[in-house]
Amino acid sequence: MSTRNLIRNLPGLPTSDGAGVKLTRLIGQPMLDMLDPFLLLDAFGSERGTDYIAGFPEHPHRGFETVTYMLAGRMRHRDNQGNSGLLVAGGAQWMTAGAGLIHSEMPEQSDGEMRGFQLWVNLPATHKMIAPRYQDIAPEQIPVLTPAAGASVRLIAGEVFGARGPVQGILTQPLFVDIALAASATLTLTLPAAHTAFVHAFEGAGVQVGDTWLAAQELGVLGAGEQIELRAADAPTRLILVAAAPLREPVARYGPFVMNTPQQIQQALADYRAGRI
Repeated sequence: MSTRNLIRNLPGLPTSDGAGVKLTRLIGQPMLDMLDPFLLLDAFGSERGTDYIAGFPEHPHRGFETVTYMLAGRMRHRDNQGNSGLLVAGGAQWMTAGAGLIHSEMPEQSDGEMRGFQLWVNLPATHKMIAPRYQDIAPEQIPVLTPAAGASVRLIAGEVFGARGPVQGILTQPLFVDIALAASATLTLTLPAAHTAFVHAFEGAGVQVGDTWLAAQELGVLGAGEQIELRAADAPTRLILVAAAPLREPVARYGPFVMNTPQQIQQALADYRAGRI
């Protein structure tokens, strides 16, 4: 099998979103506007309540999917269709906004560590106006695999090492794994050859990806190939690996709306203002 190597390494951009939540933007920033089908990747993490307590008050979405993966803390989700859910450490939510909804994500804690990721995944043109849906994944639903010595893999979505993640029915056929490697441990994973893929080392000293080094807190874009080879440094490391099928369609975006044409964006704004979202 051909091995994927890194074709680009880049740091995140410190910023804020929602009502002032401090975060680091890895995809959806000037150095990497998008990575088809991925529209945005934010990493949030702080032990100070003032960095996140204002949360993400009510805001609309249309035309894409949001993925929240919690590493620490508690976040309450509510929307204008009466849905509510609690995101806890180790859990995840895959929300398909589709035709649209208005939701909020607010902390259920005033201090202590709040940490995790939010990823935006585009929807194909044929499915941008489908009915919204949620897949709320409790921590105990996520398989924890030990495919090699010193390697632990939490499988949120996709198939790897003969196991399947709990997130199902996503058109871009994603793989989303949280990988922990002990010092000097190695791991090889098979990926669909046509999928866009990236890695982000968020704990430890970084990781060797193929023949290229990825420093801690960097995002690495993977080139073509059928497998990925990882090797930790002389200290433990932890990373997420995410892959999905590219859509190769026009993208028109305005804030929380992601469609295919400017006219569709104008319609989304009109629908929001008229209370149709």
